[in-house]
Amino acid sequence: MRADARKNRDHLLAVAGTAITEQGVDVSLRDIARRADVGLATLLRHFPTREALLDALLRTSFDELTAQASALETSSSPDDALVSWLRDCVAWTTEYRGVTVLMAAAIEDTESALHASCVTLRAAGARLLTRAQAAGMARTDIDGADLFALVAALAWLGDQPSLAPRADRLFDVVASAILTGAASSDAEEERRPRART
Repeated sequence: MRADARKNRDHLLAVAGTAITEQGVDVSLRDIARRADVGLATLLRHFPTREALLDALLRTSFDELTAQASALETSSSPDDALVSWLRDCVAWTTEYRGVTVLMAAAIEDTESALHASCVTLRAAGARLLTRAQAAGMARTDIDGADLFALVAALAWLGDQPSLAPRADRLFDVVASAILTGAASSDAEEERRPRART
């Protein structure tokens, strides 16, 4: 790709990222083109569909979260790695309003431009979950698909203005429900009010 074409593409992605952050994934492509000061045809030449635009916009984040999962596998305890990755994944999904609906649909639709990235992301989380399960630190009656669904549910909470203030506390509740044994007992102990002396 020529340098000027790359610059135009990067500009479109930056504008699209801002528009989606502000208005959600259903923002009009025409509005994105207008904000970028280009015609709709120019936008469509770079990104022929909304999903192609979203895939290009989100792929870097998907790749970063996948790489983070790999790094956590070797640098953190199984329970810390799982909860840390889960927290970052939920935080990322709340940056782009409405993206969880698209991700949930894309993971089932092999024709979706987002399918491969979503499958890779789900597999990264599943590896962390399996590692924690093998260490006896996470419940064994859930799998990677369940974890992916929990990310979507927790991100949805963050998208709802009336529920967003509860999102952090409910994340802790869900994380504690995933963890087992000493890990969840320690977390519960930390949350208990301290007796005054």
